[in-house]
Amino acid sequence: MASSSRTQLHRLLIPCRISRLNHGTQRLYATDIPKQPQPETFSEPSNPRKFYARPNVQRDLPPLQNRWPQVLTAGALGITAWVAFYLYTGNQEKLSSSVIKHILNLIKEDPQTTAVLGDAIRPEPQWYLNGDPWIEGSINMLQGRADVSFRVKGHKGAGTLYFTSVRKAKGEPFTILRFKIIADDGTVIHVPVKQV
Repeated sequence: MASSSRTQLHRLLIPCRISRLNHGTQRLYATDIPKQPQPETFSEPSNPRKFYARPNVQRDLPPLQNRWPQVLTAGALGITAWVAFYLYTGNQEKLSSSVIKHILNLIKEDPQTTAVLGDAIRPEPQWYLNGDPWIEGSINMLQGRADVSFRVKGHKGAGTLYFTSVRKAKGEPFTILRFKIIADDGTVIHVPVKQV
């Protein structure tokens, strides 16, 4: 009987030793009832807290940014780019036409023109066209009208070429009304019409 009471005592002491080894933490058993939290009671109603009152200041909304200057600037840039492209393509079309090529061949073979402007007569290039000449006027073969002027230069000098030709009726040949070069020194060269 004494040995059984010792074993029961030993069983009771082991949890106490384990609880001491766990640095003061207490081990709970299934038979232990955990402590219930104590309800907190108040004897009086709570006082309302102080709150921040927004100042009653009425501010106007920020003004809207005026976007008309930006729209007008973008529109002006777009129209300028479109006009520049239109003029460039029109000039390239006139430059590649058979009329301009024929005119250049005629003035290169004319002895009076070579005497004033020199050899290697060619259209004068312009920097804003990447080395191509600027041809003013219009060429419309369907309507029977060609009226152009452009700068030409040789190794002696340069001048402005003027060429005007019309067709009176469909199927008839073109009639040359003007074909001359005014050199920079004032010399006027009339290219003979019989060469055309």
